Amino acid sequence: MKINKKFWIPFSLAIVFYAVVQFLLSSGTLNPYYENTLFLICINLIFAVSLHLIIGITGQFSIGHAGFIAVGAYVSAVLTMKMHLPFLLAIAAGGIAAAIAGILIGVPSFRLKGDYLAIATLGFGEIIRIILLNIDYVGGAAGMNVSRLTNWTILFFSVLITIIVINNFTKSTHGRACIALREDEIAADAMGINTTYYKVIAFVIGSFFAGVGGALYAHNFYIIQPQVFGFLKSFDILIFVVLGGLGSLSGTVISTALLTIVSIYLQDYPETRMILYSIVLILTMIFRPQGLMGTKEWTDLFKKYGKMGGNQNGKQTVA
Repeated sequence: MKINKKFWIPFSLAIVFYAVVQFLLSSGTLNPYYENTLFLICINLIFAVSLHLIIGITGQFSIGHAGFIAVGAYVSAVLTMKMHLPFLLAIAAGGIAAAIAGILIGVPSFRLKGDYLAIATLGFGEIIRIILLNIDYVGGAAGMNVSRLTNWTILFFSVLITIIVINNFTKSTHGRACIALREDEIAADAMGINTTYYKVIAFVIGSFFAGVGGALYAHNFYIIQPQVFGFLKSFDILIFVVLGGLGSLSGTVISTALLTIVSIYLQDYPETRMILYSIVLILTMIFRPQGLMGTKEWTDLFKKYGKMGGNQNGKQTVA
């Protein structure tokens, strides 16, 4: 695979950011409050980017994402706390378990469309939550105590891998097929695209990374409880994607960071937070229905300015 400078520039900046934060953490400059804020932003990024593939790229309205997060969280917690397996293995197992759940719910559900699909995925999320509430092995309603194993290195590279994989998938032949499906499923089917196959592929990849995020989430907050993975969790992640712009990975990243910071500052006022979220959604639908970035990426800005610079140089040369 040929990797050009469009990959290496942002990748290099990401590595520099990792090194700076690692230095701040090692030296004790970054206090626990800001450390937890940064960790929560990164975990939410994995959740939002994985849902971006399902809703923003493939156009499948899923509101049961918390169910896949719960599967990854509990499977990884059982492996580390009950079976004492390595954390990295538990992260991978959590992702795989969520992907399998994605196949089980995806294959029958993708015969449905629109609101019916949303209801089916919502039902899946609630089924997972109720099952966990009634399993004493994982603590039931009281929850399960989990050691804090999530560190900056594992979390950063998990986010980086998630973004790279989903971005490359979007730009691949498979990603183009998913975009075609999003734009017009009937036309895509008429052109010979196996719509069910691509729906399931996108759903499984999104579910896998949701499970990975769930594993990191579980091992960052010392305790996990089934009620944490209810409908409101799926709704929060959906807002990240919608506000950023359906189809824009950059927009999803920006909105996730902004809304996570706002949520942390309003965590003592949960009712205010939901009111604010509702106002944001209403204003977005009225004044910016396509979201902050629409379907554009941050690299499109550089292309725009590059063309403007080229045009100006061309005019000077002619003169």
